[in-house]
Amino acid sequence: MSRLVGFAALFLFLVPFPADAAVTCDSVKKALGSSLADVTCFESTDLTTANPVTTPANDSLPGLPPFAFTPQTDRSVISPAVGDRTPITKKVPGIQLNAYIASDPTGQARFLLRLPNDWNGRLVVAGASGTRSEFNGDFAWSDYVVQKGYAYASQNKGVLNLQLSTAADPLACRLNPASGVFVRFYDNEDGQPFTRWAEYMVKAADLARNGVKAGYGRWPAFTYAVGTSNGGYQVRRAVEIAPKLFDGGVDWEGTFVDEHAPNLLTDLPPAILNYPDYSSGFSATSTAAKNIQAAGYPPDLTIGTPPTVSLWGLYSAQFWEVTQCQWQKRLDPTYNTYVSGTSTYNYVSRLSVSDVGAQTAAFATTGDIQRPLITVAGTMDALLPIDHHARAYARNVAAIAALSKGNQGNGGGNLPPAYRLYEVQNGNHIETFKVTFPQLELIQPHAQRAFDLLVGQVEAGTTLPPDQCIPRGGQISAAPAQPGHCANLQVP
Repeated sequence: MSRLVGFAALFLFLVPFPADAAVTCDSVKKALGSSLADVTCFESTDLTTANPVTTPANDSLPGLPPFAFTPQTDRSVISPAVGDRTPITKKVPGIQLNAYIASDPTGQARFLLRLPNDWNGRLVVAGASGTRSEFNGDFAWSDYVVQKGYAYASQNKGVLNLQLSTAADPLACRLNPASGVFVRFYDNEDGQPFTRWAEYMVKAADLARNGVKAGYGRWPAFTYAVGTSNGGYQVRRAVEIAPKLFDGGVDWEGTFVDEHAPNLLTDLPPAILNYPDYSSGFSATSTAAKNIQAAGYPPDLTIGTPPTVSLWGLYSAQFWEVTQCQWQKRLDPTYNTYVSGTSTYNYVSRLSVSDVGAQTAAFATTGDIQRPLITVAGTMDALLPIDHHARAYARNVAAIAALSKGNQGNGGGNLPPAYRLYEVQNGNHIETFKVTFPQLELIQPHAQRAFDLLVGQVEAGTTLPPDQCIPRGGQISAAPAQPGHCANLQVP
């Protein structure tokens, strides 16, 4: 019987379900009705990014300042450089709908839906990294799944990106310690708690499922969550809190959120504090270098003798301080960022004088997954260090699973859903950094392969390959040479 079920699921996976008639914007717009505002919907000859109109231009929404809406930039943030992006081998005709979510009191939540004419009966809902738009996954996720016939939806976590500001603005963050450029993130403003991130992932799935039903005349047979970085966080929360909407998920470098140290607000200050001393000589044996690694970060990579370019330097210039500022101003707004210091922020000591612990706990990941989940993460991630994020989440999942198995042994509870952690040796948070440092490895192909493996597990009961370290130049294996964690964060 199980073989027949598996065969039926595989057959369903292989055979497309073209709509009884052409998918139309009118039917989808009618079904979603007052749920959306400022709707733009059009029939497209190609829903992939080979079609220039698939991803709108930066700053193309009326009434917003520069940098508030940056789709073209956003899709490049998580994807590799041009030559390594998702191959596009065919056109995918269908419809595309872009809109605001009408129920959002801030007026910032946005929604994207793509419905290919040759539909495979399934839906993918994508998270968004950083503070990026609903077009963040266009290269990495949409191009991959719409060519396979999936309907695709995405959202922006209910928040726009940022706008230029000044040092006088109490909500402004400078781009890095040496920068005179200050920006103001929309998600530090009133009405934008980070709890909205999970809310709008779930809301997008609900809207998308209704849009699919209107477009094709049937509900999706399966709905999957995918996302990167903060979008990976959204995937985790989706399979923790919304099992009726999602059948499984793949999180790529998801952000681990926990009110207990270590977390992002404990990791970043030591990196910010020690990088200037380290960069004066780039000595791997210096106290400053040891302090950065002690905070969880992987070893640095450098170019030149003496070094002129550093992997840590790229993260320092683009991510460390501005991310610490963004999160601190949201979660601990009474702390005086640039007077008291970004590098000397002490999360543990702030617990007794602020509500930063409660603020963090409010949107924490639990590890209590209700649907199968795969995490794919790089050992050289210098924004979300692997032991404090991917492995930390895996430890939480394992702890919950152990309790579930114990309850089952006592006559109660169910077996926990499948979970896997696939570690990419030398993978890092930013795919394009491989251009500068060829010893880094891309994560995207492994995340996409993990998605296909997840689908096989959910729909045909195929056993997922075990937790493993994916070697440089290798792939996810049913019989890995290095099961479990990678022995070293960086190898030649």
